[in-house]
Amino acid sequence: MAQIGQNKLFIFLVCIFMSVQSYGQQTKVDYYKSDNITNQIPYFDNRFHIDAMLEEITLLFYRRSGTPPIILVRPDGSKLKINNLPKDKVTWFDDRTFDLITIKNPMPGPWQAIGDIVDESRIMVVTEVTIKVEPLPEVILSGETLKVEGRLFNGELAIDDPLFRDVLNLNVDFYSTNNSAFDNFGAEPVKISQFRDDGRDLDEYAKDGLFTGEFVLDFAPGEWIPIYYVEMPMATRELRQKPIILQKTPVSLSVEPVIEAGKSHSVTFTIDPTYVDVDSLLFQGKVIFPDRQVSPFSIMEGSGATRIYEIEYTEPGVHRVQVNAFGKTIEGREFRLVLPEFTFNAESKDSLLMPTIGADGEVVLANSENAIVNQIKLAEEHARQLALELEEAKIAQELAAKEKEFQTYVIIGVANLGIVLFALIFYFISRRRKSK
Repeated sequence: MAQIGQNKLFIFLVCIFMSVQSYGQQTKVDYYKSDNITNQIPYFDNRFHIDAMLEEITLLFYRRSGTPPIILVRPDGSKLKINNLPKDKVTWFDDRTFDLITIKNPMPGPWQAIGDIVDESRIMVVTEVTIKVEPLPEVILSGETLKVEGRLFNGELAIDDPLFRDVLNLNVDFYSTNNSAFDNFGAEPVKISQFRDDGRDLDEYAKDGLFTGEFVLDFAPGEWIPIYYVEMPMATRELRQKPIILQKTPVSLSVEPVIEAGKSHSVTFTIDPTYVDVDSLLFQGKVIFPDRQVSPFSIMEGSGATRIYEIEYTEPGVHRVQVNAFGKTIEGREFRLVLPEFTFNAESKDSLLMPTIGADGEVVLANSENAIVNQIKLAEEHARQLALELEEAKIAQELAAKEKEFQTYVIIGVANLGIVLFALIFYFISRRRKSK
C-alpha cells in the first residue's frame, strides 16, 4: 500500500474493515467495540475513531432508504451537517440510501454519526477502488454475446460488501483505435454493458461480489480498445485493456428464390472457416413471411462450409430470415451469436409478365425478359431526366444567388453615395454659416 503522505486515503463505511500503513505505523479506522468496561471512551452507537495521521478521508454511510442525511459529531462536540459545512474542507454527496463525505485534515479522535444508519455497516480504509476482469478471448466475433465477470478490489483485497454496488456503477465502453486498415475506422465509441450483481440475466448469484457483464457485440467489426469504468459519486477509476480485434460475422446467407407454388426457396448458409470450427455450427431461427406469419426452424445436422434450408413458396413479397448461430471457435471456445437479418423478395409468376405499349399504341404482354429490359430502360431514362432537372435547378439557384449578390452591392453603393452626399451638404452648410 502507498504511504499516506504520497496518496490520499478514502474511507468507506461498508461491511468489512481493513488497515493501512501510515508513516510506517499500523493504523486503522473502526467502530469502537460495544464493551463499555474495556473502552476508555464511553460507547455510543455509530462511534468511530480517526487517526491523527490521516490527511483526507472519505466516509460512506449507508442509511435506510428515504431517510434524511446523517449528522457528524466531531471529537470537540461540533457538528457537520449537509447544509452547514466548510466548503473548502468538506465535500458531501447524499443519495436516497447513503451519504458520501470527503473531509480534508479531519480532527483526530472519536467521531460519531447520527442518523438511520443500517446495522450491518462498518468502516474500512480504501486505498484504490478498482475492477479486475478476465481478459477477452483472442477470437471474438461480430454479433456474438459474451459473458464477462469482474471483481471490485481495495488495493489487493477483494470487496464483497453487497451494499457497495448501490454506491457505484461498473460500465465498459469500446473505443475505436482509428486504424484505417479496419472497418471501424472513425467509428464513435460504443457503450457495451453495465456490470450487475443482482442475479439477473447472466449474473448467476445476487450480491455475491462477482459482477457480470453481458457484452452484445452487435457493432462494426474492427480494432477496439475496451475501457472499464468504476464510477462513484465523487471519483472515477478506469481499467484500459489491450486492443482486441472484433472479427466479421463468420456466416453469410444467400437465396435462390422461386416464383410459383409447390416449389421452395433455397437459402444457403456459407461459413467462413478462418476462425470457427465449421462442423460445430448449429442454427436456430425463424422465417417471417409477407403476411406476418412466423415459421421457426433449426439446422442441427450438416458438415462442411455450407448448410441449405428450404423455405416453401406461399406468396410473393418480402421474406425476413432471423437466425441465431451456435458453435466453437478454432480454439475450442463455445460461442453464440445473432446473424444480421436476411431479407429477400419473392416474385410471382404472373408479376413477371408486365404490360408494355406496342408500336401501334395497344397494350401488349411482353415476356419476362423483355419486361425486365423495358424496366431497366425506363429506370435509366428516369434517372437521366432527374439528373437534368437537378442540373437546371442548380443553375437557377446559382443565377438567383448572383442576382441577390449584385442587388446587395447596389444597395451598399447607393447607401455609401448617400452618406457622401450628406457629408458634402453638411460641410458646405457649415462653411456658409461660418462665413456669415
